[in-house]
Amino acid sequence: MGKGKLAKFADMAANPHVVEPDYYPGREFEFPLKGNWNKDFFGKMQEGENKETLADGAVRTAATGSADKPIVLELGCGRGEYTVGLGRMFPEKNYIGIDIKGSRMWTGAQDALKTHMTNVGFLRTHIEFIPEFFGLDEVSEIWLTFSDPQMRKATKRLTSTFFLERYRKFMKDGGIIHLKTDSNFLFTYTEEMLKANGITPEVCTRNLYQETGEDTAQARAIQTYYEGMWRERGIDIKYLRFRLPKECELIEPDVEIELDEYRSYGRDKNSSLDTHK
Repeated sequence: MGKGKLAKFADMAANPHVVEPDYYPGREFEFPLKGNWNKDFFGKMQEGENKETLADGAVRTAATGSADKPIVLELGCGRGEYTVGLGRMFPEKNYIGIDIKGSRMWTGAQDALKTHMTNVGFLRTHIEFIPEFFGLDEVSEIWLTFSDPQMRKATKRLTSTFFLERYRKFMKDGGIIHLKTDSNFLFTYTEEMLKANGITPEVCTRNLYQETGEDTAQARAIQTYYEGMWRERGIDIKYLRFRLPKECELIEPDVEIELDEYRSYGRDKNSSLDTHK
């Protein structure tokens, strides 16, 4: 039997890799790590792992260079497979997984704790609140891994202009966004959104695992729990990567898109006969 939710929440509260701010809209709130993640979160974590006790009892701390590391977010990180996996693959970057569901995030947070990772953290909050937690130009990349396609409401889609405007508040100009999805609806919507705004994707494939090039190697290197289920069902995995400019006006695409015909895990079923903007 898996560990109970209450025990997992207690683990999360005590885990130095996890930040659980008490924020809700309308509350006066100043987040101390905003603009300071590298220095005050990753820097202190790496400092703790690099302390060396000298013969005279003094403590020397090895230099980590954490202030210069690019910060990468995984939004809707679930179990945190990508956050932890990318952190292992690219120690020269700092990774933060973001989700509101702490009992799922527990898996990745415990993995990072037990393996003494110093470039991986987790933030428990709603994704629409994230401009409250990151400073100007603080984030270099975002991963969206198997996000809910939100077929009924465009503003809930994590590649909608509603969310892209939020990302621009804290991403570097030309910051990279990765979308990896089973959903034909979300993939097509994102393609149309980019086209409507004159943004050319760097990579765009509807069958990731038929690709062999270096430009898709990073997306193929890690397979999430749900991704394995999609592939077992014969559903192709799509991948799209683009750079988000800071200053252009963003508009929603005016197109009808066929809804996904299958029932996704944890999502409502929609008929393939329907379309939606």
